[in-house]
Amino acid sequence: MKPTMCLPVLALLAAAGCSSEPTRTVTTDTQTSTAAALTSLMGPTGFTGPAGPAGPAGPVGATGAPGYVMAGPAGAAGPAGPTGAQGPIGLTGAAGAVMAGARGATGAAGPAGMQGAIGQTGAQGASMAGPAGPAGPAGPVGAQGVIGQTGSQGSTLVGPTGFAGNQGASGVQGVSGQTGAQGYTMPGSVGGAGISGPAGAQGVVGSTGAQGPAGIVDRWTSYRVITFDYARSELSPSDKATISEIATYQANNPSLQVGLDGYRDPNNAKLSDRRVGAVRNALIAAGVPSNMVQIGAFGDQQFSRDQRVEVLLSTAAGTGNQSMR
Repeated sequence: MKPTMCLPVLALLAAAGCSSEPTRTVTTDTQTSTAAALTSLMGPTGFTGPAGPAGPAGPVGATGAPGYVMAGPAGAAGPAGPTGAQGPIGLTGAAGAVMAGARGATGAAGPAGMQGAIGQTGAQGASMAGPAGPAGPAGPVGAQGVIGQTGSQGSTLVGPTGFAGNQGASGVQGVSGQTGAQGYTMPGSVGGAGISGPAGAQGVVGSTGAQGPAGIVDRWTSYRVITFDYARSELSPSDKATISEIATYQANNPSLQVGLDGYRDPNNAKLSDRRVGAVRNALIAAGVPSNMVQIGAFGDQQFSRDQRVEVLLSTAAGTGNQSMR
């Protein structure tokens, strides 16, 4: 061994450099100090080997119970923002049409008053007739029954009056009668009245003015109501007369169309449809053109009642002297 070679196993014994001095042996009772020194020395750490393969993953543990959510206290309310500027006021809408309600049901007749007690018959007089006995008191008058509400007034469509004809020419002035002769100085008797002149000829009659334009019903207006018996869809004789009246009115005002507004009972829609169909067929049979009869919801729904079909009128589009709104 060369004197300059470093011995790793003797690094602790020769910290200042390498040494060629022989190893000293120290004798103890059990072992030598050299053996003890050799067993206590550790060499430098070797290179780290490659990592071994990863072991299999252990089973996933059970999910823990969800934690409690603690809501924080509500923050203080912020100050209110300033009030916005007032927007412009919209135009006032057109005035709504006034629709008369349907005729109310006739009130029940009040009960008849109780029969008053009959007065006692007076005692039979002697051979001469005695005085009549006193009359019994009159029974109380029965209570007055409730008076039914007056039905709504049907709307009347009357065209404007035509222009008056021109004034005829005045007749020729008749010939004045002759003046009587002048009387004498002394008052004479009054002379006879002169003969009246002939009457002037009759002036020419002016021509009839032109017919004014037809009026406009610019929204559906209630005209008549057809009422049916319970669970029936046949027209009564009085309803047939109403149908004839409606047809005559429409014929005199051909610019008007007829609307049928039948209350549709959700529990018996077929009965409601049959009632509307009965009124429509009766109007067509009475002369109203089928294209001038419409079916739908034209009136105010809050006035809808069962067992009835409301007949409304409106100017048909494209007729009259102004357009429909």
